[in-house]
Amino acid sequence: MRKTTKLGLLAVLTMSLVLSACSKDQPAAEQNGSKESPNTSKVNSPGKFPIVNDKITLKVFVAGNALVEDFNTNRYTKWLEDKTNIHVDWIVADVKNYKDQLNLTLASGDLPDVIMNMGVSPEQQMIYGDQGVFVSFTDLIEKYGENTKKIFQEMPEVKDAITAPGNKIYSLPYINDCYHCSLDYKMYVFKPWLDKLGLKEPTTTEEFYQMLKAFKEKDPNGNGKPDEIPLVGSTNQKSQIDVWIMNSFIYDDGDKRMFVKNGKIDVAYNKNEWKDGLKFMNRLFKEGLLSKESFTLDKDGLKKIAENPDIAIGGALPAHSPSDITIVEGKSNRWVDYQPIAPVKGPNGFQKTTWLAYDKIRGGNFIMTSANKYPEATMRWADAMYDFEANLYSNFGVQGSSWEWAKQGDVGRDGNPAKYRLLIPFGRVQNESWAQFGLNYRTDKDWYAGQAVLKQPDKEKMYYDVTKKNYEPYKPKINEIVPPLFFAQADAQQLAELDKTINDYVMTMTARFVTGDADIDKEWNDYVSTLDKMNLKKYIEIYQKAYDAKAKK
Repeated sequence: MRKTTKLGLLAVLTMSLVLSACSKDQPAAEQNGSKESPNTSKVNSPGKFPIVNDKITLKVFVAGNALVEDFNTNRYTKWLEDKTNIHVDWIVADVKNYKDQLNLTLASGDLPDVIMNMGVSPEQQMIYGDQGVFVSFTDLIEKYGENTKKIFQEMPEVKDAITAPGNKIYSLPYINDCYHCSLDYKMYVFKPWLDKLGLKEPTTTEEFYQMLKAFKEKDPNGNGKPDEIPLVGSTNQKSQIDVWIMNSFIYDDGDKRMFVKNGKIDVAYNKNEWKDGLKFMNRLFKEGLLSKESFTLDKDGLKKIAENPDIAIGGALPAHSPSDITIVEGKSNRWVDYQPIAPVKGPNGFQKTTWLAYDKIRGGNFIMTSANKYPEATMRWADAMYDFEANLYSNFGVQGSSWEWAKQGDVGRDGNPAKYRLLIPFGRVQNESWAQFGLNYRTDKDWYAGQAVLKQPDKEKMYYDVTKKNYEPYKPKINEIVPPLFFAQADAQQLAELDKTINDYVMTMTARFVTGDADIDKEWNDYVSTLDKMNLKKYIEIYQKAYDAKAKK
């Protein structure tokens, strides 16, 4: 059911010996960035632009972005090139299959200079880092990372989260300190239907069931046709149907399905509470309240349902924000009509929401390979992206067209003087920005609260207020959440195979149990037994070992 966000790490294992042989041809000092390259003299000192006087070209492998028309002709690409004198030869991977394409590229040995926005896992960073294929930024940050070091000072947890054993930093951090994003798995309900049917927002799983039943049977859109879809999700990670619902039974982190209890790491998907959650979803499916399209629709398909022309047909849709399912500030006004309800209490009183406590620190999104001939210039190029003005260009577009500096009297969402004005709402397909790709340093205070409130309803303020009211009260404690972890190479290699085998199986069986393709009562014990045979115990032990090592630092 859950579309995996992990890289295919088995490809890493396949190539380990090949990479080991290849890396022996390169000096270790060059592999880990501990010595400057011969191109150092061409790089201007930190703070001085352009970065290089003689233009250079970097080959950058980037995940596709559906909101960006063309990285080559993009106006932020041009702005950054003019500022730095660094040209980019883009290799743009397919939006849906970029992780597979990355694995093939790494296996081929024909490496790009930079891997960007691919979400390379800590396991893969360790394996390729130890082989010398990924280059450590640690020394480069000290010499050229002016903005990066500032981030480390302002958010010390960032450096801790991205530093691998041996004081190696294989990936520069992407920082998005977005409050409403940290409580990201929300359930949006079409409020006009609640009002028409005289329903209150549900507070329990049974009330949620009754709400969906009313959506199906009482013609809330008033057209006399049984065309209402009570509940529908998609394969897009934040719109997967199971996470919000499962948190009424047992904590679901939306990814590994792991949690920490009394200092011990455990998984949710072999517990009786998980089984109860599956049975509830199966009940919804059997009664036609949960659409079977939830397991095949992509993000665009879900948005078509929410934005169905002329008349609403979608009742409840899980999503990160209205922009995932509607056209923000669009003519239909559905972006206001769909409102997120609070997590509902399960039959045993459990009521949580997924808290992405460490999600503001995203690793694996900017990696340099051993093929790069300009490590110092690359470090400065990446570091320049953290600048506040660069963030405005990279996220929104051109000054004067998509955004402008705040005017006298402009007030931000926190009541203090604003820093900038957003002129065009985020979420359109365009060619002015990278649409939140590249590297960012967006703090809640400067970025979100610092945006001028120009009209009501204000999108970000609405997101903040509803998150504070409906989701903040139900987040777990920080010591119940598995933090970012790095693993020793031997453990990482074993974990790679276990992780894929176990999580692929869980994903498959979750879908089968919910849709009734597998009988929960008859096949549950076999399911748990199969997980044990897949060496789930060892899988958890590897995580516990890394967790304990981190706790001792």
